Amino acid sequence: MKSLELKVPPAAVLLACGAGMWLVARAAPAADVTIPARWILAAVLFAVGVGLGLRGVLAFRRHQTTVHPSRPETASAVVTSDVYRYTRNPMYLGLALVLCAWAVALENLVAPLGVPVFMAYLTVFQIRPEERALSARFGAPYDDYRRAVRRWI
Repeated sequence: MKSLELKVPPAAVLLACGAGMWLVARAAPAADVTIPARWILAAVLFAVGVGLGLRGVLAFRRHQTTVHPSRPETASAVVTSDVYRYTRNPMYLGLALVLCAWAVALENLVAPLGVPVFMAYLTVFQIRPEERALSARFGAPYDDYRRAVRRWI
């Protein structure tokens, strides 16, 4: 399935998973639950996710490298500072947290399954191809970074 590698923008995968989560929640009303203060919890998860993603984007901008997800071979630097000290993919982790917020808002026990689906898809079709491209472009510095910092968290 190499034909899907780096082809579907992560934001589109987010929207597709979010829509799937909503459809599953509507199809399985027996799995509905009540989450106390769900909107507060959802807002916190959403804010942390957006903040994490924005910090990742800003770190890329400071290092004047591309944030374009389908063109990792055009990267001009390996960014290892700021949030990249803790996760190699803060932008994608931020999107996953936004999906977590959506799962909380849906108040359904089946809806959160969209989060690992999102993460698995990105790992296979986005992150691993990015890692190959960055390793080919930057060699040892990127490989050392990859060994030192986890892919997600």
